[in-house]
Amino acid sequence: MQVEEATMVTGDLLAALNRLVSQLSASAAPLTEDRLREVLESPATHLLVARDDRSTIIGSLTLAMFRIPTGLRAWIEDVVVDEAARGQRVGEALSRHALEMARSSGARTVELTSRPERVAANRLYARLGFARRDTNVYRYTLS
Repeated sequence: MQVEEATMVTGDLLAALNRLVSQLSASAAPLTEDRLREVLESPATHLLVARDDRSTIIGSLTLAMFRIPTGLRAWIEDVVVDEAARGQRVGEALSRHALEMARSSGARTVELTSRPERVAANRLYARLGFARRDTNVYRYTLS
């Protein structure tokens, strides 16, 4: 398995991400070439993909890093491993790669959220050293 940062829009990447995102969220709209290009061209986002030995994309993770007055923030979002590749440490490889990117960029911490029903993912994050925070997460839905 190989983890790399995606840097250009390809049909292979777009199809793989749409396949993966549909496994992560039933409500997410399909990704378009333009939206994918925006993600890849944004200096704040780093889209990581994991490929198997046949170069098939089997997982993805987005690392967002942005400056605020108190320092560089790093946030992991949209971690998804293809159902057929689960249990093969793909999520771990993606997460470790993201943590190293954040560390080398100067971030002191990396945040993420994970729904409680994602038992395997929550076990992975604990094993990697993520600590559960005593905080509230709020969402405001813009209509």
